[in-house]
Amino acid sequence: MFLRGLWGYLPANILQGLIGFATLMVFTRVLSPEDYGRYALAFGISSLAQTVFFTWIEAAMARFYPSESRTDATAPELYGTVYRLFAMVAVVFTLICALGLWLWPLHGALKMAMGLSLGCVIFRSLIKLVQEQRRSEGRVGAASILDMIQTAGGFGLGAMCATLGLGGASPIVGGGLIALICLPFVAREDWGRALKGRFSAEKAKTYVHYGFPVSASLILTLALYTVDRFLIAWFLNDTEAGAYHAGFSLASRILDVLFIWFGAAGGPAMVHALEHDDVDGLKQVAALQLRTMAFVLFPAVGGLIMVAPSLGTLLIGEGLRQQALLVTPLISLGALFSGLNTYYFLQAFTLAKRTLLLIVAMAIPAVSNVALNVLLIPVMGLMGAALASCISFGLGLIGSWLLGLRALALPVHVADLARPLLAVGVMMGAVALLPTFGLPIVDLVIRGTTGVLVYGALAIALNLNNIRAPAQKIVNRLRDKVFA
Repeated sequence: MFLRGLWGYLPANILQGLIGFATLMVFTRVLSPEDYGRYALAFGISSLAQTVFFTWIEAAMARFYPSESRTDATAPELYGTVYRLFAMVAVVFTLICALGLWLWPLHGALKMAMGLSLGCVIFRSLIKLVQEQRRSEGRVGAASILDMIQTAGGFGLGAMCATLGLGGASPIVGGGLIALICLPFVAREDWGRALKGRFSAEKAKTYVHYGFPVSASLILTLALYTVDRFLIAWFLNDTEAGAYHAGFSLASRILDVLFIWFGAAGGPAMVHALEHDDVDGLKQVAALQLRTMAFVLFPAVGGLIMVAPSLGTLLIGEGLRQQALLVTPLISLGALFSGLNTYYFLQAFTLAKRTLLLIVAMAIPAVSNVALNVLLIPVMGLMGAALASCISFGLGLIGSWLLGLRALALPVHVADLARPLLAVGVMMGAVALLPTFGLPIVDLVIRGTTGVLVYGALAIALNLNNIRAPAQKIVNRLRDKVFA
């Protein structure tokens, strides 16, 4: 199921990567540095609001659908309970947001960006709930197509909103609009099941006990990703916050897409293995997942660090570029720690249904991130924020691994991590020896191609992730076609 999901979600994640670069390229140029900074702040607030109010419901759908659909695929009590809970929470969310915006003393562009972004949260959450069900059921094609529509449509509508003058809210409004457009077409099945289903107070209590700690841990995760922007804006200014967000987007965009790809395939696969094959089956799937993640993600981080100057010159607007590129290497390393933590080590707590430990695990990097940012930003500026992020994510990974041993110990084979790390070190050394040619696109192509060739050769030589046998089959097929 894991490998099938990897291949099934590959097109959607390639599109996400391309649109991510296009978003960075377009919005750092169409929006002013001040508006881009407001977008960073509005994105943080709207993401936090969605996590606080709705993510726990999405998590319940993802975790409990496999077990509750065994006897009846429509899972009537699950649907009836989840969607009625969603409706109640949506009413409360709307009232709180309206009151908060009314009482907020600030006016102007930032308040407008916040208001528009919060207005899109319900639509984005509803479409997310549908996606979680499709993934949990193993409907890879449906989930992948919906993801691609959301990604491409959100970008196009966001760009249109920016040209119409919506400022910093434009990218977020684009995502909300495409979700609203898609819902009548993709959610009819789910809404029909919800109407036929029945509300269960007992199951609602179970979902709350499972989901609230998940949301709380994700709130701490969002704090890791957003508090530094607000502290940069406080200690420095909005423009510096925008530059940091641009550098963060460049560094984390590729890695986030890759981790989301692994998470979309790996999360449901581990739940399925645990529910059907017990702990031994889970550990086999988990070991394969970690080995594959190291094989793909380690070279992605090393390669990103080596090509960041030329890639950033192509993608980031001139007003933000210089400062953004300063933070790219540290943010890349921190994004690796964060992704491994979120999509592997933290899975131990959700699989074991001991989600309270998620809060403890995420409190470690969240608290250290705030403390380090307060200490380092006044002294080191943006570099201080990047260093604080990298250190805190590293501490979080170590803490999650140690706590996970108490919940459900997922396998960590040192050799599966050390060998690709060695190959990446050699690759980075080879790329560093290359001269620069003065043209960003030329440097990017030459450095990227060299990195792929060197790492590929080392992967076959060291048989990383058992790649040698399939690589030999490909070579044999090509040879047979050439000499046929």
